[in-house]
This record gives sequence, C-alpha cells and structure tokens, in this order.
Amino acid sequence: MIADLERHGLTVGPEDTPSSLRERLNQLYLEDVRRLKARQLQGEIPLRDYARHVLALKESYPLLALPLTLWVE
Repeated sequence: MIADLERHGLTVGPEDTPSSLRERLNQLYLEDVRRLKARQLQGEIPLRDYARHVLALKESYPLLALPLTLWVE
C-alpha cells in the first residue's frame, strides 16, 4: 500500500492516518481529473477518446476503491 502511495508522490509520515492519506490521494486524483479535462477541452484528447482516458486514470488509483476500514495504519 505504501508503494502505491509513493508512486503518486505521497510520503507517509508518523502523523498520517489512513483517513488523511486517503484524503491527500483523493486530492491528487481530482487534480489529475481536472488536468485531463483541460487537455480534452484544449483539443489534445478527442471527445470520443475521453472516457477511455478517464477509465485509465481511475484504474491508476486503485486504493481509492478500497473502503477506509481496509486501510491499515
């Protein structure tokens, strides 16, 4: 799990809780979604391909699909 967080640039400190880590990871995901949408609006990604890009992005954040109770301190 820590390796997945580090892959997104998050470091785990002693003060972090599962909830705070999930919130930080979710913020990164939302930033990525916004960047992806901006790329689509700028014409970099055709609208017909946008859903495929969104799905690929979602799949790159598998920890967000886990219930918080499965995140271990």
